[in-house]
Amino acid sequence: MDPTYRIAEVAARSGFPPSTLRYYEQIGVLPEPDRTPGGYRAYDEHALERLAFIARAKQLGCTLPEITDLVGLWDDRSCAPVQERLRHLAATKIGDAQRRVAELTAFIAQLQRASVTLGAHTPDGPCDEGCGCATVAPDAPDPVDSTTAAADRDPGIACTLGATDMDGRIDEWQRLLTFVTARDPLPDGGLRLTLAPDAPVGETAALAAAEQQCCAFFGFALTVDDRGTALEVHAPAAADAVAALFGIPS
Repeated sequence: MDPTYRIAEVAARSGFPPSTLRYYEQIGVLPEPDRTPGGYRAYDEHALERLAFIARAKQLGCTLPEITDLVGLWDDRSCAPVQERLRHLAATKIGDAQRRVAELTAFIAQLQRASVTLGAHTPDGPCDEGCGCATVAPDAPDPVDSTTAAADRDPGIACTLGATDMDGRIDEWQRLLTFVTARDPLPDGGLRLTLAPDAPVGETAALAAAEQQCCAFFGFALTVDDRGTALEVHAPAAADAVAALFGIPS
């Protein structure tokens, strides 16, 4: 006879609290288990396997409707359709995450500008157009002090592109990243993107130059050696941004 587990045991082994297990039963993500003669829930090994799959889907950012769809495929006991669906969801979520990173980067730049503006002009009385409380001061200085030596400057994690331009830029990178055949970590936390032989190297270089102009915290280098042609991406202070935009090591 196959072993069975009480809800407390399943909670301990799966990481899902009993309240979540009951909720999953209510919405159909987890089938209602058998009951013992005393009325207690009795889960089997299959339920634990299902919960492990659900946990993985949650780790990948899947929503409850997406998980419901996925477990329906998983129940068919055929891996290929499950992988295909997960690949599609992952690709969609990568794009969503990259857009959120771009939005947060733009927000950081806005906060940096506000931080410098506030205090530069304090009127003797109510706020006015130049104080920065209600509007951006027209003569707001750059967040990086222009008198600082270039070698000592810290560009900060900021992007000067507008939201519309960011979407277009992300789409450009997504297209060019289809030519990447391998992603290898660099010692400074950056990434080496090995390019396919038919990759548009000139276009890649131009896009990297444009990216560095608006996001000074990025550094790029095109390399050619016995490993092939590659684009190296450096951003010691923004490893998360590198991973979000260019992917994680293979």
